[in-house]
Amino acid sequence: MSSHLVIMAGGIGSRFWPMSRPENPKQFIDVLGVGRTLLQLTVDRFGSNFAPENIWVVTSAAYLGKVRKQLPNIPLENILLEPCMRNTAPCISYVSWKILKRDPEATLVVSPADHFVVDTEEVHKHRTRLCTWYIESANIGYETFTP
Repeated sequence: MSSHLVIMAGGIGSRFWPMSRPENPKQFIDVLGVGRTLLQLTVDRFGSNFAPENIWVVTSAAYLGKVRKQLPNIPLENILLEPCMRNTAPCISYVSWKILKRDPEATLVVSPADHFVVDTEEVHKHRTRLCTWYIESANIGYETFTP
């Protein structure tokens, strides 16, 4: 059994207009001025816990080039192009089906690409406890954090 990170990066960023536009949504922008986009910061936050071959990005065909440029270590076959935008549940279903074909015993951590997390150390400790519980109890969980 292995753990896989799934990053949802298909949104058009309409709520972050005018900085975010459909041709360059917020997940592909260095919103914080730190030299990293929100997508890259998401991988930074989780990446050390996952091998590159176990990191998946679900996005639109329009953003394939942006994902490849910003995350060159992610295998091309792990960048899934949604046939159409249908929000969170279909996105997770689609990538789960793909991962299940490769690794029937996989566990998944799913994250949006456009969240900003300040206290990454505390979040990591919390997530480690939750993931251990999910695996040991064979449960599904959802975590949220107060902004």
